[in-house]
Amino acid sequence: MSTGGAESAAAEAMASEAYLAGDAVREARELVAELCRHFYLQGWVTGTGGSITVKANDPTVPLAQQLIVMSPSGVQKERMAAEDMYVMSAEGKVISAPVAKPWPHKHPKCSDCAPLFMKSYLMRGAGAVIHSHGMETCMATMLNPGAKEFRMTHMEMIKGIKGHGYTDELVIPIIENTPYEYELTDSLAEAIAAYPKATAVLVRNHGIYVWGDSWINAKTQAECYHYLLDAAMKMYQLGIDWTTPEHGPINSAKRLRSVASLGVPNGCHTAKSSKHCVVLDIEGTTTPISFVTDVMFPYARDNVRKHLTSTYDSEETKEDIKLLRIQVEEDLKIGVVGATPVAPDDAGKEEVVSSLVANVEAMIKADRKITSLKQLQGHIWRTGFERKELKGVVFEDVPEALKNWQSQGMKVYIYSSGSREAQRLLFGHTSYGDLRQFLCGFFDTTTGNKREARSYFEISQSLGVDNPSQILFITDVLQEAVAAKSAGFEVIISIRPGNAPLPANHGFRTISSFSEI
Repeated sequence: MSTGGAESAAAEAMASEAYLAGDAVREARELVAELCRHFYLQGWVTGTGGSITVKANDPTVPLAQQLIVMSPSGVQKERMAAEDMYVMSAEGKVISAPVAKPWPHKHPKCSDCAPLFMKSYLMRGAGAVIHSHGMETCMATMLNPGAKEFRMTHMEMIKGIKGHGYTDELVIPIIENTPYEYELTDSLAEAIAAYPKATAVLVRNHGIYVWGDSWINAKTQAECYHYLLDAAMKMYQLGIDWTTPEHGPINSAKRLRSVASLGVPNGCHTAKSSKHCVVLDIEGTTTPISFVTDVMFPYARDNVRKHLTSTYDSEETKEDIKLLRIQVEEDLKIGVVGATPVAPDDAGKEEVVSSLVANVEAMIKADRKITSLKQLQGHIWRTGFERKELKGVVFEDVPEALKNWQSQGMKVYIYSSGSREAQRLLFGHTSYGDLRQFLCGFFDTTTGNKREARSYFEISQSLGVDNPSQILFITDVLQEAVAAKSAGFEVIISIRPGNAPLPANHGFRTISSFSEI
């Protein structure tokens, strides 16, 4: 090694030692001990359960390289002191462990949650992660044993969750518990990737993981999540539906089976027909394919550079860019056509944006159904609708059908590959007015691939019907029809101008207008 290289390495080592022994790490140790005592009083970390981790905030060190302070496993959380904490590198390697205490204290052990915490740090750029065993976080996952999501809307405390407002629908993914904490790592990572807007994941019969860009943000959100889950439990006890804007009464006949989404907004009541729900595709079903391919996609493609440039420093766009980077890295590994490396942040905004634009244009051209693209498109389209540069288009028979279904007490949902936000924008800004008043919910690819039967099973579990055959699904895509039928749905294929031709003897009923139903 050259003299200069040796001196550089020595200086780096001294800087690392100074960081480890400095105020940032000391304060983070003290903070974790304080938070554990506070959360113990809330019932979140009793019985040695739960855990907390924060990054040691040193402004001179980039967030991705900051050291991590983590509480130990299997100890009385309310009695911990600063010296009981583990300190880990940004990659999750233990670099400082606590000294063992005499009996009856257990030998120190790093938190069993460590692999899961690292997923939040690496995949979300978190500054702190909280794992709670609060009773409400456990009970809320039992309301609908088959549900993969907890949903809630129109509650003031939803505003405390990053990226959400009062009227937004809060969606928390639910993963299944395992005998050992570390076995949850892969399913947690899958949920984080599938729900880019989520800042928490529920573990059924277990608890919740919550992350934020700082300990204050993580703590605030954790408090809001616990409040909302507790409110859902109390609303359930009172027979009130927390999943709809009106918070009307839960259908008592089905209450014990699946409460999470039985109440319906806007005057929908118990269904009067054998079909309780209608689930609609968008492209080629409610809306001409040409509107999506000739208007929506080109608008997103033509405005992606302007959007990324003008909103580059916003938290929303930072999250969009993070997801795109992850997707492009995966694409490059498997050799996806059109994928090119994204410029690093230090290359400057113009270089980063240009490299992103090239990838997004390739994704749009290939009509890829991926969350990172759909989320960005939704944000670009939102600007277009707000500026009245875009207006949602639906076939002329759609508004009347929606009104009729609602008057019959049937619940109508949308299931599209476009993001939920994009769906709401389209139906909220049509030439027929705001049609969202007739819709009870939206599903997108975070529920699952539209050509897989499991996705429709998940929807049937969320809708709380007694039998999947009580759901009518209308689509123009044969493969989606086959998948929905396999899940037990009744299926009708929509024949609209511009739709792809169907093979002979496909075996499904077809319509050219909703008025035929």
